[in-house]
Amino acid sequence: MNLSSEDRTLAYTLFFKALSNRTRMAIIDLLRKGDRTVLEIVNELELEQSRVSHNLRCLTFCGFVKSRKEGKRRVYSLNRETVEPL
Repeated sequence: MNLSSEDRTLAYTLFFKALSNRTRMAIIDLLRKGDRTVLEIVNELELEQSRVSHNLRCLTFCGFVKSRKEGKRRVYSLNRETVEPL
């Protein structure tokens, strides 16, 4: 896939913005230890649910995190293909 210069710039901006946020880095560090639901992340990091959900959305969009449905819950995990090379 060939990206335009403008698209590459946007991708780099999103990439570094995702990694520059302490909350996102804390979520990544927690998910390195295993998969978690939003509620588990909220409880372990002692953050508001809306803040965790917002940051998970960003991490998912940037490709650092992926999710799967288990019943009514969504379980988040690291996208190791993206994170491990870093």
